[in-house]
Amino acid sequence: MTHDATMITVHQTARPEGFPTPGHFAFVESPVPDPAPGTALVENLLWSVDPYHREAMDGDFLWTLGSPMEGRTLGRVVDSRTPALSPGDLVLHRKGWRTHSVLAPDEVRAVPDFDGVPLAAHLSVLGGTGLSAYVGLTRIARLKPGEDLFVSAAAGGVGTAAGRFARLLGAGRLVGSAGSARKVAYLTEEVGFDAAFDHHDGPVRELLAKAAPDGVDAVLDGVGGDHLEAAIATLREHGRIAWVGAVAQYHSLATPPPAPRNLFDLVEKSIRLEGFLVRDHADAQEELYAFAVPHLRSGRLPLDITVTDGFEHIVEAFLGMLRGENTGKMLVARSS
Repeated sequence: MTHDATMITVHQTARPEGFPTPGHFAFVESPVPDPAPGTALVENLLWSVDPYHREAMDGDFLWTLGSPMEGRTLGRVVDSRTPALSPGDLVLHRKGWRTHSVLAPDEVRAVPDFDGVPLAAHLSVLGGTGLSAYVGLTRIARLKPGEDLFVSAAAGGVGTAAGRFARLLGAGRLVGSAGSARKVAYLTEEVGFDAAFDHHDGPVRELLAKAAPDGVDAVLDGVGGDHLEAAIATLREHGRIAWVGAVAQYHSLATPPPAPRNLFDLVEKSIRLEGFLVRDHADAQEELYAFAVPHLRSGRLPLDITVTDGFEHIVEAFLGMLRGENTGKMLVARSS
């Protein structure tokens, strides 16, 4: 099949020093390619922009300068030269930041047909974002019913998913940090947190102590720095920390924030701190489906998403997410 349409890909053009700008990206047009034997052409419909993309901008381990960028994406097969994929199939893959992708069967995962579940769920609570929250709570922090939990960056994609999941898992007091009064209100009024604070309002250690005066049993931390220090100070004996990210240092890798000054409290209070990468827990995907899909269908698990319309705005959406303009997961949708 010959394609007349244009494909657009986003390339990173330079390594940022500090906060990235639109000048670090370029939109590159080319003809939509025909799939080679054994591959399929996918028209992308929904893109995820994630905090880890900022870290990826600083090295060649994920994004090479002058090459198409990558990220989690949902698309529809429009042309195929492999019996494993048929036109109309909906698939998940990682060759995002482009309008079209040519993919082999082992580079995609079929979108499960869950009646009543919106497609956006597959890039939020059912995708890598939700899997990070689920694994962090159940496998790393091992949250038990009735236990109190602190979630940093709680108004983001992983944070809101963690709050929703923790409630469904029977958590006790739920405390979160966020970056604005609007987000604090969203956490307490919409997501179900018992208390939340704006980390700009003072030392995080003091703010968390006030929000959780009796301490907490478990922590899901995606910030590091002063949030991790506050978490260690607030945890009770035999507490657990699931460390999923370090947003505090993504814009300053050359001069990261100082390490927590109270690390020895890990010993004195027998606290377990464990970092993890969600890619090492792909075996939990079906477990997540079994847990979350019934709640999505019943309405007990709403989607916390911010959607930007139009692929041409993907860089704006990414930078807006880094500035904290979103509540929940930041997604970009193909213009209808």
